[in-house]
Amino acid sequence: MLRRLRLIPEDHRFFDLFNRSAENVLEGARVLLDLLASSTDMERKARHLKDIEHTGDELTHEIFRALNRTFVTPLDREDISHLASALDDVIDWIEETARRIQLYRITETTPLARQLGRVILDQAEQIAKAVPLLETRRFAGDMERAIKEVHRLENEADDLLAEAVASLYDGVTEVPQLIHAIRWGDVYQFLEDATDKAENVAVILEGISIKYA
Repeated sequence: MLRRLRLIPEDHRFFDLFNRSAENVLEGARVLLDLLASSTDMERKARHLKDIEHTGDELTHEIFRALNRTFVTPLDREDISHLASALDDVIDWIEETARRIQLYRITETTPLARQLGRVILDQAEQIAKAVPLLETRRFAGDMERAIKEVHRLENEADDLLAEAVASLYDGVTEVPQLIHAIRWGDVYQFLEDATDKAENVAVILEGISIKYA
């Protein structure tokens, strides 16, 4: 009730910035899966992901600048800060995965890497559906389903990582093979970490939905 008695209007630009940030994460996830699915133009795709990551940084900085300039915010300042940082983390880890693939001169990906890339994309799609619901305060229904699906997908990623690690060193007898396995272990971990970052977004959205329900 007290929220309705505020005489200073809330600044709703935060919702637009959050929506743009979520869409930027989704674009990054699409490019990552494309990079993992096809070995053609991998360098160009990695550069594109770097540009997307820069866009994410700019959006995050704009949210924090707006936070510093705004007296009355539509959500608690702490929630705005945490959600902005969490969305930025997802695109950071997506871009870092592509950077590692370039750094390690990987030219052929694996089915497990592509599966993890698909999980990240599926999570990003759910986040892009959920974030716009903040403005309408529609926390039941679609928001709940999106949050649950992001959690389920993260559990799927855990299983995929375990599967990858279990067979990573099978047949390794030479040093070059060992180096190759270690590098892929690193890439798999970054992919799974990206799903953890996406789940963190869902945790924050869940907390906001409980607070404002």
